[in-house]
Amino acid sequence: MIYDYTLTNGKGEEVSMKEYEGKVLLIVNTATGCGFTPHYEPIEKMYEQYHEQGFEVIDVPCNQFGGQTPGTDEEVHEFCTLHYNTQFPQMKKSDVNGENALPLFQYLKEQKGFEGFGKGPKAAMMSAMLKKMDKDYKTNPDIKWNFTKFVVDREGNVVARFEPTQSMDEVEACVKSLL
Repeated sequence: MIYDYTLTNGKGEEVSMKEYEGKVLLIVNTATGCGFTPHYEPIEKMYEQYHEQGFEVIDVPCNQFGGQTPGTDEEVHEFCTLHYNTQFPQMKKSDVNGENALPLFQYLKEQKGFEGFGKGPKAAMMSAMLKKMDKDYKTNPDIKWNFTKFVVDREGNVVARFEPTQSMDEVEACVKSLL
């Protein structure tokens, strides 16, 4: 169950997922220097709009995809607050794939595997890029890139996985349906 996991925030403090029990969660691996970094803007907007209704964002910066999250946790936090005025909690920069992957992300990937990038130019670009990096990328549940989003309902069920190529409107519609 999702509430069995803990994360470490950017200040080095342990955060139990139990603190989020009864809330709708958006858990996302982020990056500060990625083409998808502007996703911070609609995520912050959703946080401001729905936080009072029990919506939380869990931001996990990750440097595993193209080295697009350089810097310390403090520098990452400063970038996000300066450029996107983020107010939601930011966790410690961590791995989401591989042997050092956060156990929470292992669990999320078990619950919702990769189902494709959808359609459109960004989806085609991501597919072409990943094919060069991992010819079997379609068959494993690994996180494929920055800004992969998981939505968790108030009971702790992982109900959706959104790839970075998917519309933020779809993400918001999913979140709204659970509030």
